Amino acid sequence: MAGREDAHQQVLRMTAVLAHRGPDGAGVVCAGPGAALGHARLAVVDLSDAGAQPMTSRDGRWTIVLNGEIFNYRELRSELRKIPWQSATDTEVLLEACAAWGIEQTLQRAIGMFAFALWDAREQELTLVRDRMGEKPLVYFEEGRTLAFASELKALGGFHDGRLDAAAVEVYLALGYVPAPLAIFRNVRKLSAGHHECSSRWRICQASGVSLRAR
Repeated sequence: MAGREDAHQQVLRMTAVLAHRGPDGAGVVCAGPGAALGHARLAVVDLSDAGAQPMTSRDGRWTIVLNGEIFNYRELRSELRKIPWQSATDTEVLLEACAAWGIEQTLQRAIGMFAFALWDAREQELTLVRDRMGEKPLVYFEEGRTLAFASELKALGGFHDGRLDAAAVEVYLALGYVPAPLAIFRNVRKLSAGHHECSSRWRICQASGVSLRAR
């Protein structure tokens, strides 16, 4: 299993590849043994440093990286009483909503275009989520106990060996595109829209956009 230093360095390289998607800042945190989360930020809501990601909940249990926008975050924020807000971001609202209500209930309430990863430090579990319409992208590499994911395929270049996926090529020749969950490279997949997964088996993770398997 990769150590914290290994995961941190891998995620640094991946976020550097995605810098064009998030030119307003970048951050990486070690989320657990052999696990790291990274984010390249495009500042839209709250341009201050208070909106930097990865962002950790005030109780210290949850860490999130979010790509996208929660359209009804002000409404959700008004329902979360007695929280000493540190920013004006939709990211913090989504994070504290998950902490207060749980992921399932938050997803039922949240409206927007988003993909996010949420690390539970207490349970050592990673939850990956994508919005209902799949407006925000996700590709991921999974092999054994290793998972790497990103909003663009080229960020996964250090993981897959470049061999084409035969099933994906066949579908591409028939349709002219590669539908989810297939991706063009072996051991790489796209997440279908409206899916999420929670697992403790993954050890390396990176995100500016995320998700896995159906509910």
